Amino acid sequence: MAQTRIAPPAAKVEGQWAFDQREPLNGNEELKQADDGLNVRHRIETIYAHQGFDSIPGDDLRGRMRWWGLYTQRRPGIDGGKTATLEAHELEDSYFMLRVRCDGGKLTLQQLRTVAAISREFGRDTADITDRQNIQLHWIRIEDVPEIWRRLESVGLTTQEACGDVPRVIVGSPVAGVAADEIIDGTPAIEEIHRRYIGDPAFSNLPRKWKTAISGSPHQDVAHEINDVAFVGVVHPELGPGFDLWVGGALSTNPMLGKRLGAFVTLEQVPEVWVGVTSIFRDYGYRRLRTRARLKFLLADWGTELFRQVLEGEYLGYALPDGPEPAPPPTGRRDHVGVHPQKDGRFYVGAAPMVGRISGPILDAVADLVEAAGSDRVQLTSEQKLVVLDVGAADVDSVVDGLEALGLQVRHASTFRRGTLACTGIEFCKLAIVETKARATALVGELEKRLPTFDQPITINVNGCPNSCARIQTADIGLKGALAQGEEGYQVHLGGGLGLSLGLGKTLRGLRVPASELEDYVERVTRRFDEQRLEGELFAEWVQRADEEDLR
Repeated sequence: MAQTRIAPPAAKVEGQWAFDQREPLNGNEELKQADDGLNVRHRIETIYAHQGFDSIPGDDLRGRMRWWGLYTQRRPGIDGGKTATLEAHELEDSYFMLRVRCDGGKLTLQQLRTVAAISREFGRDTADITDRQNIQLHWIRIEDVPEIWRRLESVGLTTQEACGDVPRVIVGSPVAGVAADEIIDGTPAIEEIHRRYIGDPAFSNLPRKWKTAISGSPHQDVAHEINDVAFVGVVHPELGPGFDLWVGGALSTNPMLGKRLGAFVTLEQVPEVWVGVTSIFRDYGYRRLRTRARLKFLLADWGTELFRQVLEGEYLGYALPDGPEPAPPPTGRRDHVGVHPQKDGRFYVGAAPMVGRISGPILDAVADLVEAAGSDRVQLTSEQKLVVLDVGAADVDSVVDGLEALGLQVRHASTFRRGTLACTGIEFCKLAIVETKARATALVGELEKRLPTFDQPITINVNGCPNSCARIQTADIGLKGALAQGEEGYQVHLGGGLGLSLGLGKTLRGLRVPASELEDYVERVTRRFDEQRLEGELFAEWVQRADEEDLR
């Protein structure tokens, strides 16, 4: 087919490589051009791990080390009001957060025990499950990083490109290959992309971070709407099961939901289509301003029709067939909590930690349960939950009881426990303004006491800053860290959602809730919804018709 090329812009320079705009236009682009972030590993292993934290220059410390999953963490005792006034070196501690990639959310028993041991020995028992299916460890010393890498890589795990301007972890359905209602198993595509392209210098300098989702679950369980590129399971009337292609989703301070290209992709085509979309971002993506260096801005300027033309004409060399859009998910729940049948006659058991907070000893105990049940697989979800696969009918009750004894709720998980997410917050994050994990935990506990019979699906996402790592704009109740009346508080986003209630939440003018009033506010709004909702009405739908006073 004829090759499609975009004419270069008449005047404005956006740092697009496709137009030979290679001169770095900001400090981040200068850093990446000076040295590929992947190269920092050698310096960590041969210099910094021996000479200590103070030997690390700033470009590596706050830049390239992210290419290997390392961020400096926040120094304890610095309040949120100082986040925007202090320099990076004043905010940071001499310890690191280390992010472990779990592409597709997969962990074998051996991998689970390895992560647990690293958490205990090097991370003060920390281990958070993120909403990107990663595990994050804290309190990591630079001296210990080479040994941690050795242990992770000996069991097939890595921290490579867990952060940075690179293809980050590929999220996938946590029940891929086993769910009885699955449309198609995307696991082979995830594994092929990881094998061929993670760590490839051809994609280690993208304009900014790059997020991928691949799921063939009818529950649409990977938040595909907010990924840069996503493949969503559908059934083509002539070609059978495959994927619908979405591009350009991302949140942060300028949220945009992904758009369908209307193209059908077979399982075998997913890796090459992924390369094509990723290459468009690398070559045409904006590199002048970091605030515009995401695919969503390019897509907004081009539109989906032109984007598809460039993908097919310049990068694939063939046309993709048109395909159907995904059917609405069957329920409002996408977390897989509970006991569910597998297609092989066994069961998977989904459990809910409190806002993803877990620990090395708990991971070890989960591993013991998994082994006793004759399984070898645990999956992480994009809702900060975990799932034990391949449980025989005779072992279901013992696995459920064991998980709940560890505080990982299965059958007794309240709607608030299931629906609440929280980012790292001020405990460890240098960008945060407020506490998140502990406050969200307290909020869930209070709501369970005050509203013990409330059972409607509801999402409450708590974020420490405007960057939306906890997806505040797509929650029923999104809480963004801010200062309110001289104390920590939250700006409120209401009525966002993914799946059945797809849309971005709205903010109410002037509404900032002090942390001391948070439980009262969330209870008040939730009670009003419960009193006023129509049969089958979702929270996000109620928000659209409710009087503003009922939302305050």
